[in-house]
Amino acid sequence: MRPDVPGARPADPSRWFGLFLITRAAGAAVVPPLLILQDLTSTEYLLGALALGYAGASALLLARVRVLQTSLAVWVVDCLAVLGLVVAYGEWRTPFYVLAISALVLPTTSLPPRRAVAFGAGFTLAYLAAAVIVGVDWEEVSTTARMQSFGAMLLVPMIVTVLLAFAAHLLRRLERERQRSERLALEAERQRIAWELHDSAKQRIHAAHLLLSAVSDANLASRSVELALEELRAATADMDTSLRDLREPLFEGASLGEALRQWAQRLQAASDVRIDVVGDAPTLPAFTAAQAYRIGREALTNAVRHAGASEAEVVLDFTGERLNLLIRDDGTGLPDGAAGAGTGLSSMRHRAEALGAELDIVSRGDGGGTIVALDAPLAETSRT
Repeated sequence: MRPDVPGARPADPSRWFGLFLITRAAGAAVVPPLLILQDLTSTEYLLGALALGYAGASALLLARVRVLQTSLAVWVVDCLAVLGLVVAYGEWRTPFYVLAISALVLPTTSLPPRRAVAFGAGFTLAYLAAAVIVGVDWEEVSTTARMQSFGAMLLVPMIVTVLLAFAAHLLRRLERERQRSERLALEAERQRIAWELHDSAKQRIHAAHLLLSAVSDANLASRSVELALEELRAATADMDTSLRDLREPLFEGASLGEALRQWAQRLQAASDVRIDVVGDAPTLPAFTAAQAYRIGREALTNAVRHAGASEAEVVLDFTGERLNLLIRDDGTGLPDGAAGAGTGLSSMRHRAEALGAELDIVSRGDGGGTIVALDAPLAETSRT
């Protein structure tokens, strides 16, 4: 969702649009009692009904068509509509004042601070113009109480604008810091992979070298060479995996489902295993996407290379508030007592802990396969 205004940022539906709905509902709620307290004409009854209808229709339209929430044209039309109700009422002390203020919520929280203040100033001037159009009794306003009331009604839109613009700006800065922290965490992950190359693959190669160097007896040669080759093959696999991790781009807005499909295709190309990937999660934060991807990849790799699976399935369920990742296969399952051990399984659990997520690994044994289920909450600032 892209705003029509350059430099504007989308309103967070879970926060700012919710505030808009609350203020618009409050503005509509105060209209009937304020009108009832006065001697109404049939025209004023009709105007009250029109205001209530507009409040409900505008809120419903913006909720259904979210792209309108960041449209400059929609913001301007909304302001003009509520100010039109003020003019039609014919009095600057209007029951539609709160309804008019609600029109400021979306633009002031979506625009950069300076533009938000400019929009609020424009709204204030437009309200002043509406008051002049309906006719301000300047002699009445000149009294201290009336002047304070009139001044307050002109100041409130600017106060609301400044407060909301500052809050939105602060939250955007916090979001940028969160993303920066995630990038640093990913860089730390890449450093960890480099350490693994040194501590795992390099040690395996060294062990293979020692085994080959120890061959001095023809009877021992065959077994020693066999063990050495196993170590070298394992080292090669470790290094290939680690180097692939280092070369892969960071998850900056990438699709988790697409990344898992690509890994599934690599595994299928090297084996006869059928792997289906269902669902997607296209708008995850980089850190969440990277950790979930590595958990899914490790589970698929175990199913293909170690469990002898013939089929595997990956199911992604993304609600905007939680990410659910399920990997199941029909392999031999985990060896007895292996559910909490092993470098790969330990790594998966550490990644889940980093996400504040729950990770369940269930081995059904006797060829029943393995199920890996990740349930990760998503921070509110990461939703779009």
